[in-house]
Amino acid sequence: MIDRLNNHFGFHQTALAVRQQRQEILAANIANADTPNYKARDMDFSAALKQAMGHSNTLAPITLSLTSARHIPGVAQPTALDNTVLYRQPLQPALDGNTVDMDVERMAFAENTMQYQTSLTLLSQRVKGLMAALQQ
Repeated sequence: MIDRLNNHFGFHQTALAVRQQRQEILAANIANADTPNYKARDMDFSAALKQAMGHSNTLAPITLSLTSARHIPGVAQPTALDNTVLYRQPLQPALDGNTVDMDVERMAFAENTMQYQTSLTLLSQRVKGLMAALQQ
């Protein structure tokens, strides 16, 4: 039963995770709009979703090298979407090397937010449908 629920909601869960990662990238672009030499980044959502759906997170963990015995060891778990993040081609680069165009970033951020909310609404409707079926 749990496997069927996982199959039923798996696509939406993955789509929300990819949208959330894209939102973080766009927010970082907006936050660094005045940082010299900052390069704006973005991801192709459809390519990232296809990769995430067909790709399990089997990448090897990244360990930090310790230069002192008193350092705390750290391990980072890479995500399968790390290689889908690309640099955006600037329409009009600034003199300080920053490639963030606030109009483009705001539009992409608003669009991604709307699509994230749409995915949440769809997922909510599916849960309500399952609950209604269970109550009958």
